[in-house]
Amino acid sequence: MLVTSWYLYLAARSLDKQLNMASILQKLLTPLFSGPPEPARNKVTVVGVGQVGMACAISILLRLRELADELALVDVMEDNLKGEMMDLQHGSLFLKTHKIVANKDYSVSANSRIVVVTAGVRQQEGESRLNLVQKNVNIFKHIAPQIVRYSPNCTIITLQLDVLTYVTWKLSGLPKHRVIGSGTNLDSVRFRFLMADKLGIHPSTFNGWILGEHGDTSVPVWSGTNVAGVNLQTLNPDIGTDCDEENWTETHKMVVDSAYEVIKEKGYTNWAIGLSVADLTESLIRNMNRIHPVSTMVLVCCVQGMYGISNEVYLSLPCMLNAGGVASVINMTLMEDEVARLQASASTLWDIQKDLQDV
Repeated sequence: MLVTSWYLYLAARSLDKQLNMASILQKLLTPLFSGPPEPARNKVTVVGVGQVGMACAISILLRLRELADELALVDVMEDNLKGEMMDLQHGSLFLKTHKIVANKDYSVSANSRIVVVTAGVRQQEGESRLNLVQKNVNIFKHIAPQIVRYSPNCTIITLQLDVLTYVTWKLSGLPKHRVIGSGTNLDSVRFRFLMADKLGIHPSTFNGWILGEHGDTSVPVWSGTNVAGVNLQTLNPDIGTDCDEENWTETHKMVVDSAYEVIKEKGYTNWAIGLSVADLTESLIRNMNRIHPVSTMVLVCCVQGMYGISNEVYLSLPCMLNAGGVASVINMTLMEDEVARLQASASTLWDIQKDLQDV
């Protein structure tokens, strides 16, 4: 009996010693299960941490407070990448997204629900759009397969030219409805702001759409502009035409020139596009079925294409976004001249796209 008590005493001493040697973490927590944790359900990855990429990252974190449970950043510039990650981590308490990670290796993006691609080279002065796109194709040939390798069920949002959204779709092998271009979502927001400003009302009370190419050949849908259901074209049949004495068409020109103007003043654009991408991300993650003018494959709806467009191109149409990506496209009733302009916009994109190599 005495021997047994002695052994019990030694065992207790040993346990006390082990407890004293245990780490703070071991003392603090009592595990209830073992094994790797479940992957994040609402993980978002941003590829590219330049001015645009970080604007997207912070906008998503602020817009999706308590909803995005992990943010991953990917970039080839390791020093800058680590600095941006640390800066966000230090403010994560305010952002409500506790896990913010970064790496140049795409494994850090594993199990992402949304991947935002901001990476790519900018157009140089005097450079053709075809040459710009071809240079980016070579970059995207590395990016797209890596994204899909680690997040095969993700939805990709690209911020580049519509042609590069097409390139991303082709290189990724993802279904068409899960590769989306930010397209004219921001163009339409600029249109609403400028029109509302001219009318002296809040932008949310003016409804108007910019469709087609995210660029010089974008199409303002004047036939659909309205305030509180009052169609502006019924008040001014010449609105948006060269015959319009009020010169409303100047507003669309301002939309097209907006990015150039901002770049001239500050060197780049970032905040508005960041907020626009966060808006799209919210619709996808929250499964909202909201309508956005985003770049999608025009042949996704029917074999012959919408609005008489038969080429396999991405351009912006009003799309319903939910957890599955582009759920459907709204069949807008456009005027003949608007259809013609949309077809011309598609032709502009096709003229660039048809000459691409290695896609």
